[in-house]
Amino acid sequence: MQALSVTWRKFANNISKSSPMSSRFKRIVRIAFSDKYLLYTNMTISVTLSSVGDVLEQGYEIYTKDLDKYNPKRTMHMAFSGAAVGVLCHHWYKVLDKFIIGKTLEMVTKKLLLDQLIFSPVMLVTFFGSLAIFEQDPIQNFKDEVKGKFGKLYTAEWLVWPPAQVINFFFLPTRFRVLYDNTISLGYDVYTSQVKHSKSNSPPLIKSEISS
Repeated sequence: MQALSVTWRKFANNISKSSPMSSRFKRIVRIAFSDKYLLYTNMTISVTLSSVGDVLEQGYEIYTKDLDKYNPKRTMHMAFSGAAVGVLCHHWYKVLDKFIIGKTLEMVTKKLLLDQLIFSPVMLVTFFGSLAIFEQDPIQNFKDEVKGKFGKLYTAEWLVWPPAQVINFFFLPTRFRVLYDNTISLGYDVYTSQVKHSKSNSPPLIKSEISS
């Protein structure tokens, strides 16, 4: 997280404050999504929206009396997990677009299948593993979480991402894929936080728990 902070301070120093707002915004977008800064941009997006998703879920749990008060450590842990997933997504899309070139129906279908059958399980395992680090018994916690909650989240993955990724793979360049993913997944991030922090393997359902 400290590395991200240092990087963005350097980035801010490169933006001329004397330029008009519209020109400054275009320059910020161009630099942020350039090859030099893209990894940091994707990590920042993932950290931010993972945190927002947890804050929203905690707010709901406080409202329903399932949580006494806001837990900032929980949000920090979700942010750390978001950073890990953001790095994976960044490299995954670059590899996918390098080896499967084109936007035909066949190419998009291949990307969808690889994304769901290979990357989704890897991402979920990373999600549980990155959060297990903060538990008292990381290895056992990781095993229990994967055994009890992996299926719920993977099922949700199949409901949310295939239709969303059609747009992603057909219309967007590689550098905007993680931004698009995180924008779509804000509702899903709320759900992942709910499943992760539920006290049983059958978390209570909420309205629009998987929404885009």
